Amino acid sequence: MNREKAITGALSKVRHPLESSPTLPPACYHDGDWMQKELESIFHRSWMCVGRCDRAKQPGSFFVMDIGKASLVILRDNKDQLRAYANTCSHRGMRLLNGEGRCRLLVCPFHAWSYDLDGKLHAAPRMETCENFDPEDFRLPEIPLQTLGGFAFVNFDGEAESLEQWLGDFPEHHAPWSLERMITTRIREFEVDCNWKAFLEVFNEYYHLPLVHPDTLSSFYLEPDPPESVAGNYVTQFGKTEGAAAILKKDQDRALPTISGLVGRHAFGTRYTWVFPALTFAVSNDSFWMYQAFPLAPDRCRVIQTVAFPEASTELPEFEEKSARYYERIDTALDEDIPFLLQQQAGLSSPFARQGRFSALEPCVGHFACWYSRRMLDGPPKK
Repeated sequence: MNREKAITGALSKVRHPLESSPTLPPACYHDGDWMQKELESIFHRSWMCVGRCDRAKQPGSFFVMDIGKASLVILRDNKDQLRAYANTCSHRGMRLLNGEGRCRLLVCPFHAWSYDLDGKLHAAPRMETCENFDPEDFRLPEIPLQTLGGFAFVNFDGEAESLEQWLGDFPEHHAPWSLERMITTRIREFEVDCNWKAFLEVFNEYYHLPLVHPDTLSSFYLEPDPPESVAGNYVTQFGKTEGAAAILKKDQDRALPTISGLVGRHAFGTRYTWVFPALTFAVSNDSFWMYQAFPLAPDRCRVIQTVAFPEASTELPEFEEKSARYYERIDTALDEDIPFLLQQQAGLSSPFARQGRFSALEPCVGHFACWYSRRMLDGPPKK
């Protein structure tokens, strides 16, 4: 209890304005009890992105998403509606599905109970002698799922505000890129030995570019605009770039076309957005890439990388060859970031680690830290 009081006391100092705020307490990145508090206070009480809507394109298409101890099946039903169910059989709790694929029924591999795509119990073998057995009592628990901008979100909290309230003016700031029309072309899942917050933070600050990416990415990025003033649980920042920032220098002549409708500065830069708590993405003048990061342990997270492009680009005959250049750039950045993240995690876990301060090139990280502090100390707003 004394340890938690020490963390909350240090966390209470993380407040706007960023010019006078410390960074998050190091214990928030390595304390096991604190991670459990995060799961309860943030992950189970926020609108959580579970991926792009087109990851499940056709009726019966599904993918499994684990958030803490909660495993979900995200699937598209026969009415073309995206739904989320608890990934646990109503008989004796067996996990129903793993990975992703397509199915006509959700069939338990343990005792063959099966469920329709609308969650209704379809069949329960050898249950005929069970008294007062009503299949309606054994529907799969359904978790509220809403979509916006081509993203799918779930919320475990029945008292939560709506997704529209949660995201506020998000559609307005991202309208020029028509995110809902982006076509997913690549998904990677992997684990990193660092705290989930640290992984997302490095994606949202320019400060590390000269030292971590000196020969690959640093020269692309000019001084970014200040973060937008937003109404919603997110932060977003636009920055102009020299050339196409989504591919490496050697591939600049292999860039895909600019997104249709982009005009002015938007056609010559990249917008970085962090939808709190665990979704971050970049949308440039020709492509889109995003990361989700979920805690597995205080010092380990599961990461999902998604890459998408405008439909017109995916239909080009040279798309397969050119898109490979974009994947190479994204993976190169990741390969350069991860060794530093591992060293940062080791440093944050030191008993001598302390709260730092935010530089002028880390405002998005600072905005997240202030949001995180409020949610951990005060809880989310109610509808």
